[in-house]
Amino acid sequence: MSLLTHVLACLFGMGSWVAINGMWVELPLVVPQIPEGWYLPSYLTVIIQMANIGPLFITLMHRFRPGTLDERPVIYGIVVLGVIATFLLAFFWKHTVVLGGAQHSVPLLVLCFLLSVVDCTSSVTFLPFMMRLRPQYLTTYFVGEGLSGLVPALVALIQGVGVVHCRNTTLAENSTAVPDQLEAVYQPAKFSAQVFFFFLSVMMVVCLVAFALLNYHPDVARERNNLYFNGDELQGKKEQGFTLHAQTPEQKPMLSPLDAAERQPRSSFGRGTYSNFELFFIFIVLAWVNALTNAVLPSVQTYSCMPYGNQAYHLAATMASVANPVACFIAMFMPVRSLLFMLFLTLVGTGFGGYIMAMAALSPCPLLVHSTIGIVVIVLVWVLFVLSLSYVKVIIGVILRDEGHSALVWCGAVVQLGSMLGALSMFPLVNVYSLFQSGDPCNTKCPS
Repeated sequence: MSLLTHVLACLFGMGSWVAINGMWVELPLVVPQIPEGWYLPSYLTVIIQMANIGPLFITLMHRFRPGTLDERPVIYGIVVLGVIATFLLAFFWKHTVVLGGAQHSVPLLVLCFLLSVVDCTSSVTFLPFMMRLRPQYLTTYFVGEGLSGLVPALVALIQGVGVVHCRNTTLAENSTAVPDQLEAVYQPAKFSAQVFFFFLSVMMVVCLVAFALLNYHPDVARERNNLYFNGDELQGKKEQGFTLHAQTPEQKPMLSPLDAAERQPRSSFGRGTYSNFELFFIFIVLAWVNALTNAVLPSVQTYSCMPYGNQAYHLAATMASVANPVACFIAMFMPVRSLLFMLFLTLVGTGFGGYIMAMAALSPCPLLVHSTIGIVVIVLVWVLFVLSLSYVKVIIGVILRDEGHSALVWCGAVVQLGSMLGALSMFPLVNVYSLFQSGDPCNTKCPS
């Protein structure tokens, strides 16, 4: 295998969600300087779901016009759009427009919508493109996809986003100073949001260059599949660039009647390796896992971690981001395709997610709130939650990659569907009914 191809596949995967992940980690620095304030996260949730129009179009094209849509020009288009949108974001994120007599961050919201279209559409185009390379490179792609969350988080950590210090303040009460009041003070960032958005733009340029090299570099050409599935036709892999016309007939070796019976497709989907019931199970697990990891639990992360202190929150967010690529590395060397093992890991990860949700519901006074062991437990649970379910996502990707091109398209569509259902279910609970309460990191008092 080519080390260059592994590096390019990883860099290509990093561009999949780096823009929106970067936007989320930069919120503590952006929110105080825009009129929407902390309503911006709820707006972002809605915007990201609206951006699923991109995956919907790709999936419908694949369903009703199979084999007519080449992912490569679509990928070039959305990555270039991502480069432009992140670059413009650096200049216009603070600009406002008067609508209905009030100031609104229209440029910021429009650019966030465009970035959401880019990232959401990557789910149904990047994965099918990886079908053109040998199976081993798909896991490397997932490593890069995990790094798309870790790298912006580490840069934001270096930037000092959201770091809170508690300091004493004095209150004048009947001319008597009362020095026991603590105030949360946010530490100034080491560099501005504009510099951070320029960094995101550079990351999108790196993704674009990596994708171009995956298409045109001669060393990568040797790592391509000899054959790949596109729709229901088996096509040759001798094309260069955008030329997709070199057709080769499918080779059907002589089979004995016994071999023919054993190789009878078990379903009409993909290559028929799995039965319809098994495929239904795989897609349900995929939707469930992505709903939890991409929407349900991230929406309550601050509620589950902040009662334990700012350090616990940053540790949980950073270590959970590390756990994602680590799970991909584990899957690279231990690709266990057992559906029973997949179910077991899903239940274990869901259990960890249940604990996180319970702590968020108990906020601002969750279990072990004023103890070191409480910090250790919540960080460890977050890491194990992401580690177990990220492994499940990678293994499902490997399984569906073996099923063929169409299976990877539907894999991306189900990922987006699960994420959308998770976000839509949590939005009213968090933003409308306010079922979760955040505590003051400096003044929350809980019974011991």
